[in-house]
Amino acid sequence: MNSSVKMNRLARIIRKVGRIFLYIFLLLLAVVVFLAYYIQFRDTDRALARFFADKRIPAGIGYYSTHNRTLRYLQVGNKEAKATILFVHGAPSSMSYFKNYLSDDSLLCQAYMLAIDRPGYGYSGFGKPEPSIALQSAMIRPLLDSLQKARHPLILVGVSYGTSVACRLAMDYPALVDGLVLIAPSLAPGEERIYSIAYFIEHPWVKWLVPSMFVSANAEKLHHREELERMLPYWEKIRVPVTYMQGENDQLIYTSNAQFAKNRLVHAPCLDITMIPNRGHLIAFSEKDRITRAIREMVKQVQAE
Repeated sequence: MNSSVKMNRLARIIRKVGRIFLYIFLLLLAVVVFLAYYIQFRDTDRALARFFADKRIPAGIGYYSTHNRTLRYLQVGNKEAKATILFVHGAPSSMSYFKNYLSDDSLLCQAYMLAIDRPGYGYSGFGKPEPSIALQSAMIRPLLDSLQKARHPLILVGVSYGTSVACRLAMDYPALVDGLVLIAPSLAPGEERIYSIAYFIEHPWVKWLVPSMFVSANAEKLHHREELERMLPYWEKIRVPVTYMQGENDQLIYTSNAQFAKNRLVHAPCLDITMIPNRGHLIAFSEKDRITRAIREMVKQVQAE
C-alpha cells in the first residue's frame, strides 16, 4: 500500500472521528438547551394563578424590591386566619415546590399561607444567586413585616437549604417568628454531600453551559459551609418550638445534623426530632401527610402558648 493511499485512509478516519465528536457536542448542547429552557423547577404567574383558581382557593402573586433585588411571593387563603405560615424552599427549586401544601384544606383551615422564590430561583432573579444566608434573611423580612404584617403566630416551614434561611430569620428577627418546622434540614457546617462536579461547574468555561437553576444551587452549595459557620454564634437566639424531620437514609444532608440541632438549639422550649425509616432526602414529597400533620400541630402548639 503506497503512502498516498495510507494518507487518504487516515484522512477519512480523522473526518469520521471529527463528525462523531461534532454529533456528540451538538447532542450535549441540545440537552443543555433543553434543561435550561424546559426544566426550570418554576411556574409562571399565570400557571400558578390557574392552579389555585381551578381549586377555588383565593391566591395572589406579588413582587417587591429590596437590597437591589426583586422577589416574587405567593399568598394563599384568608388573611384574617389566626396564624400565618411561610414556606421556604431548597435548591434548586422555587415556591412552586409547595403547591400541594398551599392547597391543602387542613392547612387552609388553620392559617394564611405565604411562599417565596428565594433570590436566584423562580422569578426572583433566576440564575443570579445570593450565597449569603444573612442577606437572604434580610431580603425575606419585608414580606413578613412591612409588606404583609403577618398575623401571629407565624410558623416558618423550611426544606433542605431553606431550613438554613428559616433558622437565620428566627435568629435575626426573633419578634417575627413563633415556630420552626425543618424538613431534611441543613444546619451543621460541612455535614452535607458535595459532589466533585460542583467545583467543575464553577469554571468560567463551563458555567455558561449550566442551566440557570443549577448556577444558583451550585453557588449556594459551595458557600454553604462558610455561611453556616457564620451562624454558629447565633443558635442560642432561637427560642421558639422546633420540629425537625429527616429521612434516616438521607444521602444528601447527613443525619448528623440531628445531633447538631440537639447540641445547638438549647434555648428552644421544645425540640421534636423525627427520623423517618426507609426515606431519603425528598421527604417533602413522600411524607407530605406526616409533614402536614406536624405543621398543624406546631400551629396549635404556639397558639396555646
